[in-house]
Amino acid sequence: MKIAHVAPLYESVPPRLYGGTERIVSYLTEALVDLGHEVTLFASGDSQTSAKLVAGRER
Repeated sequence: MKIAHVAPLYESVPPRLYGGTERIVSYLTEALVDLGHEVTLFASGDSQTSAKLVAGRER
């Protein structure tokens, strides 16, 4: 299944410090990739993910 996640652009995914929304997006994205889904993450450019990352802005 093709899935797109959109995260707030002001913090990386996963966040370096506090960022509850970004942390949940990270957990969910990684779990779906592990299950074999094709996931695209729209997030800040310094995000770390095994999904395809589309940078909304560079850090």
